[in-house]
Amino acid sequence: MEENTKKKRLSSIVVEGVKYMTHLTDKYKNRVPYQEDDPCKIKSFIPGTIVDVNIKQGSKIKEGDVLLILEAMKMRNLVTAPCDGKVKKVHVKLQQMVPKNFLMIEIE
Repeated sequence: MEENTKKKRLSSIVVEGVKYMTHLTDKYKNRVPYQEDDPCKIKSFIPGTIVDVNIKQGSKIKEGDVLLILEAMKMRNLVTAPCDGKVKKVHVKLQQMVPKNFLMIEIE
């Protein structure tokens, strides 16, 4: 009877094709799954305030163009385009405070 109880508590996990039985912590069970960064979605890398927006929806942009300025810790950070494209949507406005990893701009 005790063996069945222990087996219920154990969970299986596969690492490099090998299956292991282990106890998983609540932190592990509730973790946010990893997702690769999408270069077409520009997110804030630090909390701050938007002090200038140089583009609008539908604008054509080239790699290296300054899209907006994010002020954080008394520093003005130029957010540049990672690639050529067209602005799909701008999710920020002037003087808006944004947290870390906030989606600011989408590019097509």
